[in-house]
Amino acid sequence: MIRSMLPLTLMLLSGLTEAGTLRCGSKLVNEGDRAFEVERKCGEPAHRDLVGYTGGYSGGRELVIEEWVYGPNNGMLSILTFQGNRLTRIETKRAD
Repeated sequence: MIRSMLPLTLMLLSGLTEAGTLRCGSKLVNEGDRAFEVERKCGEPAHRDLVGYTGGYSGGRELVIEEWVYGPNNGMLSILTFQGNRLTRIETKRAD
């Protein structure tokens, strides 16, 4: 029992967790959504960062990697990572 709880405990203690869904008011955003859908549901992010570009090509073109930050809400930041205009990761982190 304790052994099976260890990964969850470590993830929670790290202060950075991943979730496949983010609630924006009464709307939900999911990994795989397009950037315009996220912006329509959640509004303008508090911060945007161009992280870089994918190392490989997808369909003959490089993909832009961008992070959007929402919050803090209840002391938490939501960090959304987009690759090629698709939401690929949703992270939550305690705001410092």
